[in-house]
Parts: sequence; C-alpha cells; structure tokens
Amino acid sequence: MYLADSRNNTTGTAGSTAAPGSTRPGRRPAVPGTVLALGAVSLITDVSAEMITAVLPLYVVTALGLSPLGFGLLDGINNGVGALVRLAGGHLADGGGRRHKVVAGIGYGLSAVCKPLLLIAQGLPAISAVLAVDRVGKGLRTAPRDAMISLATRPEHRGRAFGVHRAMDTAGALIGPLAAFAVLRIAVDGYDAVFTVSTCVAALGVLVLVLFVPARPAVAAPAPGSAPGTARPALRDSLALLRRPGLRRLTLCAALLGLTTVSDAFLYLLLQRELGVPADLFPLLPLGTAAAFLLLAVPLGALADRAGRRRLFLAGHAALLLAYGLVLSPLRGPGTVLAVLVLHGAFYAATDGVLAAATAGAVPAEHLGAGQALVGTGQALARFVCSLAFGAAWSLWDGRAALAVAAAALAVAALIAARLLRTTDAPDPDPSPDDDRPNPQGAPR
Repeated sequence: MYLADSRNNTTGTAGSTAAPGSTRPGRRPAVPGTVLALGAVSLITDVSAEMITAVLPLYVVTALGLSPLGFGLLDGINNGVGALVRLAGGHLADGGGRRHKVVAGIGYGLSAVCKPLLLIAQGLPAISAVLAVDRVGKGLRTAPRDAMISLATRPEHRGRAFGVHRAMDTAGALIGPLAAFAVLRIAVDGYDAVFTVSTCVAALGVLVLVLFVPARPAVAAPAPGSAPGTARPALRDSLALLRRPGLRRLTLCAALLGLTTVSDAFLYLLLQRELGVPADLFPLLPLGTAAAFLLLAVPLGALADRAGRRRLFLAGHAALLLAYGLVLSPLRGPGTVLAVLVLHGAFYAATDGVLAAATAGAVPAEHLGAGQALVGTGQALARFVCSLAFGAAWSLWDGRAALAVAAAALAVAALIAARLLRTTDAPDPDPSPDDDRPNPQGAPR
C-alpha cells in the first residue's frame, strides 16, 4: 500500500493535487516507496551476488585449478570493465521517461543470467567471460538506480534516502555469505547448489524490480539548473558535465581519495597478519565491516543532510585513516580488530551513499544518470589503480610498509580534497528543506 501511494504522489509535477484533509499538497515522506522498493531489489540481488563472491575464490583455485595470481588478474580486469560500462549505463538511462528502469532492469537481468552459466563454465576463458558479463550488468544498473533514488527524493532528504538504500543493500551482503555457508554445509554438490540457489534469488530480485519499482518515478523537486527533459541528451552533453565546477571538483576529489583507498581484501589480510586474527575467523572480517555499515548508513546519511554532505564525505576518509593507524599501531587483541572493522564500516556509511547524494545535487535532472556514472567511474578506476599499486608495493616491501605509504598518501589527499571542496560554488551545509532554488553553478549539495 505504501509503495502504491508513493507512485501516485507527484510533488513537483504538473497536475499535483492535495490529498483530502492535507495541509500541504503532494507532500512526500523523507524516504519514498520507490527508494524502499529499489532497496529491496538491491538487498535480494546482493544476497545472490555475495553467495557467489563467498565461494568463487575457493572454487576456481581448488575445484578448477586456477592459480591465485590468475584469479587476482581475473577479478581486477572484470572490475575495470564494470567501472567503464557504468558510463554507458548512465548515459543510456538519461532523458526522462522509462529509460532509468529499463537500463537498470537490463543490468539486473544480465547479472541474473550469469549465475547458472557458472554451472557449465570451465577454465579461465569461460569463467572470465561469465564474470565480465556480470560486471557489465552491475555497471549498467548502478547509475540509473541512483538516478531513480535522486529523482524520487526531495533534495534535502537525499542523504537519508541513500543511507536507507545502502543499509538494505548491505543487509544482503551480510546474508549472502551466511546463506552460501549454509548451502555448502547441507548440500551434496556444494558449489553447484550455491550457484543454483543464487540464480533463483537473482531472478526474484528482477521480479521485484519489474513489479514494485515505478517506471516513471515522480520528480520530488526541481533539480539544479533545469527541469527534467524528455529526450536523451547527446553523449557529448553528458561528458560536458565535467565543465560544471562543482561536479568536476567532486569527481576529482572522489578519484584522488580513491587512489589512496586500499581494497577491502588487502585490509583484511593485513588484519589477519598484523593483528593475529585466526585463519578460521578470517571469513568473518567482511561481515564485521558490513554490520557496521548497516547500522551507521541511515544515521550518517541523515547527518549529512543536516551538516553537509561534503563534510561527512571527508570525515569518512578520516575514519579510514584512523583505521589504518590502528593496524599500524602496536595495539593488538580483539578490541583493536573490532575497532578497525567499525571504522571501516563507518567509512563506507559516510561516503558511499553520501557521495551519490552530493552528486545528485550537482547536475540537472536530465543528466542524473550520467553525473552519477562520471563520479562513480572516476572513483572505481582510481581504486582499481590503487589495488594494483598496493599489491606491487606489498611484493616489493611488505604489507606494513605499503599500508604506511598508503596512509600518508591518504592524509595528503584528504587535505587537498578539503581545499577543493571548500572552493565549490554552493554554500555548505545543504539548503534548508524549503529551499528548492536552482543551483546554476552545479556545486555538490
């Protein structure tokens, strides 16, 4: 019922009418039903994806005989493919109408189709092709999904809305590995059973998208600079968004900080080696980060709406820097491990959805998909480069020395980013709930 009501709410569009007895026509909840529906889709899809992620390294190394180096190259290349495809997904989805849902649906559908193919894929080329298609699906759906969240939510509530979505998404990341563990314990053909169950769950996610996410989400309020368009902008118009000072600086800061963000896998390996985490508890480390992310995403998203999204984005990287410091410190024991995981989860809660909310305030409505794609792609490619550089540094020196260099680089990058974001053309904190005025300079909100 709540989802149905949210579809009929058309604040900011022509022909809006007040509900009987209401004092403010077409007033929206802080987190519209569209956001909750997309959160449910992400939750279900993440359960499916994380079931595969939890078993894939062991499957390809032990069952198929692929070397760990081969798997590392495979994963890195496919992550790069997903980041580049995100640009295409954002551009194709722009222009109003039903394109956001259609492009997102294609992305979710591609990922769902890949799951059963893992049952028959043998060898590096076949597995690489399957995973590449899966990454293409993820790249296609990310920007349109975030654009739909932005369009459905009033600007002053976007931090909270993205926080709710990311919390639901992270709940799936918690459930997925546990589900894979349970299937492996009770099934005779463990890996095949995991792939089969993952396929069914992924299909359910696509079904929820089709049935419960509106094809034309109502625009909650005018986006900066213009009203939503009806024709898809040209590719050059999407790329020209980087001429907007606010978006350009936001993209630059996301990429700069991404270059100094050590990948999760490396951080967990350092925790295990430096802080003495038992090998049998190693699979639980990602669950600790995900749990902290889940608990903090909504309150930090709401805080970003009040205190300023750029400030919270920088504060998140300060939390990450503190986590690096704890790993490098002489402190040991379960308490230190727990503190690092909480800080790691806080970093994601203060940056992931908050960056998407800030990006939504930096571009006009007809370019929301492309704007999200530009910032997200810049950040993803920078993190990919960081992973390669960190792996090389670990091989040349050792993990502790590599992390010390990364921490120093992160501190410098954060200072540069703070300087860049202070010179944006929009005031901070974000506008008050009643301030829907255009932001012609395109600065992040």
